[in-house]
Amino acid sequence: MKIMVAVKRVVDYAVKIRVKPDKTGVETTNVKMSMNPFCEIALEEALRIRESGLAKEVVAVSVGPAQCTDTLRTALAMGADRAVHVDSGAAHVQPLSVAKILRALVQAEQPGLLILGKQAIDDDCNQTGQMVAGLLQWPQGTFASKVVLDKEKQKATVEREVDGGIETICLELPAVITTDLRLNQPRYATLPNIMKAKSKVIKKVTPEELNVELRPDIEIIQVTEPPKRKAGVILSSVDELIDKLKNEARVL
Repeated sequence: MKIMVAVKRVVDYAVKIRVKPDKTGVETTNVKMSMNPFCEIALEEALRIRESGLAKEVVAVSVGPAQCTDTLRTALAMGADRAVHVDSGAAHVQPLSVAKILRALVQAEQPGLLILGKQAIDDDCNQTGQMVAGLLQWPQGTFASKVVLDKEKQKATVEREVDGGIETICLELPAVITTDLRLNQPRYATLPNIMKAKSKVIKKVTPEELNVELRPDIEIIQVTEPPKRKAGVILSSVDELIDKLKNEARVL
């Protein structure tokens, strides 16, 4: 079985986000970028499935500008067998367009499993996995905290985190799975593998070659920073706290 993993290039989670002066988005020039943490978890799960003998190949794919090849080389260094870059140029690619691109790649590669992070930390949309499952008409297991594959029955058992606890579902393969934080702990790429990944060939395609039109469905009007928190105050008694909650905060 082949597993396809979608990975996204985002601003590194440790970087303090700055809004552009014209408020059209966040500043990405000269900012450290890395693989989306949820995508790292998705890739790690695919590698573990391959190492257990339940899959033969892991293909990493990414949609975005030329710099996405750095993210794909990280995926190769972690252990992915092949990488595919869909070069969208400077265009801002929204979830539905990404889902259509992934559908086209799935139709070309014919994987038995498509794994994605449940969301990206830059836009927090949490939409692409569900959309591509709908387009492919594949079963989906979202927010997965545990994945167990049965190769003989061609089924995947997924434990997913819901508000009330853990929900267990059984999916017929092929299927789409999106990963949550508690699924696994991603490995670090070793220096020898990083050096090897630099020489590996990354297949490059364009949305046009996949017959996908990059049409924005959402217009971003303005991006602003959240208001700064006011300084806290120390209260002398419970009565004073209740008074402030009633008369100032008006939450009681």
